[in-house]
This record gives sequence, structure tokens and C-alpha cells, in this order.
Amino acid sequence: MTTILHINSSARISDRSHTRKLGKTFLKQWKIHEPAVKVIDRDVGKNPISPVDQDWIIAAFTDPEQRTHAMVDHLKTSDELIDEIVAADIILMGAPMYNYGVPAALKGWIDKVARIGRTFSFDLARGDIPIEATLKDKVLVVLSSRGEFGFEPGGLRAHMNAFDIGISACAHYMGVAQEDIHSAVIEYQEFKDERHERSVVEAHAKTRSIADTLAPLYQ
Repeated sequence: MTTILHINSSARISDRSHTRKLGKTFLKQWKIHEPAVKVIDRDVGKNPISPVDQDWIIAAFTDPEQRTHAMVDHLKTSDELIDEIVAADIILMGAPMYNYGVPAALKGWIDKVARIGRTFSFDLARGDIPIEATLKDKVLVVLSSRGEFGFEPGGLRAHMNAFDIGISACAHYMGVAQEDIHSAVIEYQEFKDERHERSVVEAHAKTRSIADTLAPLYQ
């Protein structure tokens, strides 16, 4: 049985959220292939993760055998988030673009799952690339919405796109190789014209296509 970790990060928790709608489309399409798929829901848009603070950093970088009860408690949420990734085959991420980057709620999630000793190791003997991911073989599906357009390579706003590069740069912490990142994007949201309407239709079609492509691989 496939396990999908569904992360919603939109601040909109109503049906107005395009990324939440895309997530539902993906899961509905997947269930055509695998009705019994297991879904782990993690809604950081509705229930944000507390930001990394000094106590968290100290706890994370303390040898597990030396941690106090307070340190263990401070890492509890991080452990839960990482355990969800470990259990998942697919990470389904609903993430609108906010100010050309990822939502703060999603960044908070990333900061708590990027953790030494759990999702990566660090060894200076490796030279200039001391970080090595410890998770692997995960697939990431990113469903996003954007007020503007032209964020693709060579596009009008490609130089402003901190969203895609931010997720791509951190994917290895989730056990995801670059070639295992799939995405569907809704654009032109602020323009509210026929281009936006067309983008919505195309994004839902691509979302279904991604599900149709991936689901048979897990049968």
C-alpha cells in the first residue's frame, strides 16, 4: 500500500485555495488506481510549525545520548515531521508562491525536517560538500499557485523565482532526487482573465497526469 504525505501550506483554509484544490484532484485521481492508498495529512497552513530557535538548535546539535528531557521535548515536533517523511512514498506538497518564495509555514516545516543525524550527516572529510542526505527514494509532487506568471527558466520573472529553487535546493533533506520532483502550476491569479482560467484547467489536467504516471509504479 502506498503512503502519501500530503502537506498543505496555504494560509487560505477555505475552498478559495487553488493549491488545496489541486491536492484534492491529485488524491482523487490516485485513488482511481489505488483506492486503499494511505494519506498522512499535515496542514501547516492551518497549524503552523513553530520556527527554529536557539533551544532547538542546541538540542539538534547535541549528541542524542547527552540530551536532557527538555531537549528531547524540544525536538518532539521535528521527530514527528521526519517520521512522516520516512513513512511516505510520495510527498504531495501544496504550496502557493508568497512574495516570490515559499510560504513561511512551509519554510518552518523544511527547517524542522532538515536535521543533522536524522535527515543528513555532516563530515568535513567529504571536502567542500560535507552534507550527505540520509533519506532516499522519495518522490515529491509540488502543486503551486502564483499571482503573476513567467517564472519558468527564461521567463519574464525567472530571476525573481525563489520558490522553485528553494524547494529544489532542500529536496535532498526529504530523500528526493532532482529527477523525482514533479510539479503543476496555476498562474495569472492576480490578472483574473482568460489566461488564469486556462492555467487552472491546465494545472488540474497536469496534476491528474502526474498521478496517472506515478500510481502504476507503486502497484
